[in-house]
Amino acid sequence: MTTATSSSPRCLGWREWVALPQLGIDRIKCKVDTGARTSALHAFYSEPYHDADGRPRVRFRLHPDQDDTARVVECDAPVIDARVVSDSGGHRERRLVIQTPVVIGAWVMPIELTLTNRDTMRFRMLLGRTAMHHRFLVDPTRSFLAANPSITPESLP
Repeated sequence: MTTATSSSPRCLGWREWVALPQLGIDRIKCKVDTGARTSALHAFYSEPYHDADGRPRVRFRLHPDQDDTARVVECDAPVIDARVVSDSGGHRERRLVIQTPVVIGAWVMPIELTLTNRDTMRFRMLLGRTAMHHRFLVDPTRSFLAANPSITPESLP
């Protein structure tokens, strides 16, 4: 497993398969969106809470597959922030932010993800430009340039 760094920019297509191993997601289709500053993950249900030590966390559910609401993945993650984000239509929404490793092909890196309901969107996840900065170049004419995400013990928590 390779860590994506500023010294090794790689080329991605406008959509890629990625994995979020700490969240139990072995494969999710992701739109590589240079127009979006932040990365976003579909969450149709979320429940913020505090753990026994008083640290903020969130439980959430998502449908990782497009057009399939039968498969549900239940996730739990520490909350690192709450931010007001503008969507592509200009609507402002307060979103919880988590940080988790993402696996893109053979590369793994930590990214921040905002949680939002993307039921009406075509992609369950957006990879924004902050996550790609100095790591990846994007060819908007191509798709799936990275290999399928390979989850190895190094990519797991």
